Amino acid sequence: MTGLYELVWRVLHALLCLHRTLTYWLRVRFGTWNWLWRRCCRAASAAVLAPLVFTLRKPPAVGRNRRQHRHPRGGPGLGAPHPRLRWRADGRSLKKLPVHMGLVITEEEQETSFSDIASLVVWCMAVGISYISVYDHQGIFKRNNSRLMDEILKQQQELLGLDCSKYSTEFPNSNDKDDQVLNCQSAVKVLSPEDGKADIVRAAQEFCQLVAQQQRKSTDLDVHMLDSLLSTSGFPDPDVVLKFGPVESTLGFLPWHIRLTEIISLPSHLNIRYEDFFSALCQYAACEQRLGK
Repeated sequence: MTGLYELVWRVLHALLCLHRTLTYWLRVRFGTWNWLWRRCCRAASAAVLAPLVFTLRKPPAVGRNRRQHRHPRGGPGLGAPHPRLRWRADGRSLKKLPVHMGLVITEEEQETSFSDIASLVVWCMAVGISYISVYDHQGIFKRNNSRLMDEILKQQQELLGLDCSKYSTEFPNSNDKDDQVLNCQSAVKVLSPEDGKADIVRAAQEFCQLVAQQQRKSTDLDVHMLDSLLSTSGFPDPDVVLKFGPVESTLGFLPWHIRLTEIISLPSHLNIRYEDFFSALCQYAACEQRLGK
């Protein structure tokens, strides 16, 4: 490929030298016609060389740095509508919108990105999703809960701008953020494998106590009873889970609560684009949920 570039540039250099020679000769030969000829030559040269310049231009680098071209953190350019207006319209255009979305990270070999997860949470808020659960089976996000919440608040301000107050966020399992949120419209919960298992153990213990106190019979245990015992801080069961990574499993994410949940797989959460997120929402809106029937 390097040899081809060198050959093309040599040809272009030869054409340029020929162009200069002809221009000088015609200038001497025709005198007053020089100005008109020069303009014609420039136009012809531009028509010939412009396609070659675009062809030989190096493509933009791809990788983690490309995300700044997809959804810049700053405000939109002059005259351009703010992305939040598009996100709000996208949410209203869907046939159905999930009330509770789970974001499940199953990737092991790649480092988790707090920034990309924060973008997903803010997009959920912008389109109108009320409850968001973030889960990884290694418990990384829960151990670094404050870091994730700081990133969410930062991107909430950057991406939603002056509209930020309409998308207030509640952090049910984060004590150090309680004083930053009032009149919450969206709730974010960070979970780990211990949460699902602990809920089931707690529900079993509570039911056994009710039976021991003769407030319930063992035959009273059914789906509705478990639902009431396994209620998670007012969060409804997830309507849809976005699973990131190649593993064909949710790896312990709320095992009881997702029995009727639609699960959509995406390759990775790294460098996730809004278009990928909205495509998953469209897939959920088009699916027919039979709810176990």
